[in-house]
Amino acid sequence: MDVGLLFDLRNPAKWQRPWGDHYARTLEFCEEAENNGIGGLWFTEHHMFEDGYLPQPLTFAAAVAARTKRVRIGTSILLPALRKPAQLAEEAAIVDLISGGRLELGLGAGYRVPEYKLFDVEFENRFARTEKSINEVIAFLEDEAVTPSPIQNPMSMWGGFYGPRGAKMAGRLGMGLLHISHSMYEHYREGLIEGGHDPQTARMSGLLPLILSNDPEKTWARIAPHVAHQLNSYRKASVQGTDQPLPSFIGPDELRNGNPEGTWGMVEVVTPEEAAERIRVMTDGLPVKNLIFWASIAAMPDDLMVQHMKLLSGTLPKLIA
Repeated sequence: MDVGLLFDLRNPAKWQRPWGDHYARTLEFCEEAENNGIGGLWFTEHHMFEDGYLPQPLTFAAAVAARTKRVRIGTSILLPALRKPAQLAEEAAIVDLISGGRLELGLGAGYRVPEYKLFDVEFENRFARTEKSINEVIAFLEDEAVTPSPIQNPMSMWGGFYGPRGAKMAGRLGMGLLHISHSMYEHYREGLIEGGHDPQTARMSGLLPLILSNDPEKTWARIAPHVAHQLNSYRKASVQGTDQPLPSFIGPDELRNGNPEGTWGMVEVVTPEEAAERIRVMTDGLPVKNLIFWASIAAMPDDLMVQHMKLLSGTLPKLIA
């Protein structure tokens, strides 16, 4: 299993750096992560977040591709329904060419009404539109209908879905599933068979909400405000554009070091040994290829980012080998 880092490039006002410096430092950190043995650098997408959440992951991925040599470069996830399939296929092909065939193209449906409105796309039928868009992107790439063509054919593609419908869709499309889940595996496998794909080709990857530290208690005390920012921003974003009321604000003092089931945006600070035990339970019996961890939580301190990255690249692989 490869270990990867996921970047959202948040730059909250409370800890904000000049945007040019923030992007430059992230590019340097990507190089540093590759040099330390990290296997994948993944980039995610949201629009209109107050903290500047990365809106165009393939654009940033192209910059990372030009600065690195070996590490896989992925999107987790990009929203194909907000783009023309031909344009998306062309952009993916360019990143694959710049990277020398290292792109992992992760696609999903998203969940935010304002993002679909921003691009004048109907939200209600997003799953059907997403499946149609992915099918068209696959056809453009595999039929070499876009020029220049990518190095990889077929392109390494992933479906970032969390429910049974999406898991089955990812299988039907012949993609990997960007969600590590025993309960979703059977739905995914059913989709592979339904789509005429060999179920032995099943592969899973996913985000693990863990930050590694040699002293979790001390690290938690320092990152709790950053975790609170991330948690509150996701809670707010999930209801924007709907008739649901805005959730109440959660302060850092209300949080504990843990990952309550179903609380998206929460993380747990653990030792490498504790992480290894969770990974063994989570991945048991599943065809897991990539373990993905947040590179940073809402612009947390650089020294904690570096410690986390080095434990992921140096200590953790030895414990899960």
